[in-house]
Amino acid sequence: MKAVIQRVTQASVTINGVVKSEIKSGLLVLLGVTHEDTQEDIEWLCNKIIGLRIFGDEHGAMNLSVGDIDGDILVISQFTLFASTKKGNRPSFLQAARPEHAVPMYEEFVSTLSRKRNKPTYTGEFGADMKVQLLNDGPVTITIDTKNRV
Repeated sequence: MKAVIQRVTQASVTINGVVKSEIKSGLLVLLGVTHEDTQEDIEWLCNKIIGLRIFGDEHGAMNLSVGDIDGDILVISQFTLFASTKKGNRPSFLQAARPEHAVPMYEEFVSTLSRKRNKPTYTGEFGADMKVQLLNDGPVTITIDTKNRV
């Protein structure tokens, strides 16, 4: 799994002109799933995201997690995170998981985040044409790949 995590003061996702989800202060997570991802990847990535200390404390130092600030999380499926641009100018998405694997993994990721935080996780809609708006705070943007844990 790959995730692009953005610290935001607000974010929303619109589908067919209707806002499906929106959050205030928290994290926007763009999530890509590949063929080899497992429940272990979900658990590790959820723990990592929940524990990231990227919000400012009373001194402005990044010492607080999304839970510490009672922030929200918006997760958007993003198969293009597995784009390969090594050959030619048209990206290849062969490393992105097919929907029959990606959808259950995405849903389990969202469910696991909600369970671990005891708080709802907001989402877009897998496979939909989504318009995502965000106000990146900082800006702070972090990428995580579960295959590069060490």
